[in-house]
Amino acid sequence: MSYQIVASGMVLLHLGFVGFVVAGGLVCMKWRRVVWIHIPAVIWGIAIELTGWICPLTPLENYLRQKAGEQAYANDFVFHYLMPILYPETLTRKIQLLMGLVVALINITIYAYIIRSHKHRHQ
Repeated sequence: MSYQIVASGMVLLHLGFVGFVVAGGLVCMKWRRVVWIHIPAVIWGIAIELTGWICPLTPLENYLRQKAGEQAYANDFVFHYLMPILYPETLTRKIQLLMGLVVALINITIYAYIIRSHKHRHQ
């Protein structure tokens, strides 16, 4: 299998993970057992944003790109793939903190709804 194909697959996996972190609570509304996977994913995603860490998938993708003879990127996945779409300017620490807080607020709102609807069904 080509390193380029695997690296591209990593991008899709990474993008799927980011989507799951942000909106996976909606999946939990339908399938409650997914909560046990989603909550750790949310904690990880928020930790990555709030601490400025780099997700391990980023260096892995860069390694695969280099093995394929391509150039690796110097920053993280969010900055490289998503920031040019979401924010045309460079990523600042303030924006990164804001992104982490937005993810937290989205998920707090979704889980508050799930808990409230669960309580109403069992009354």
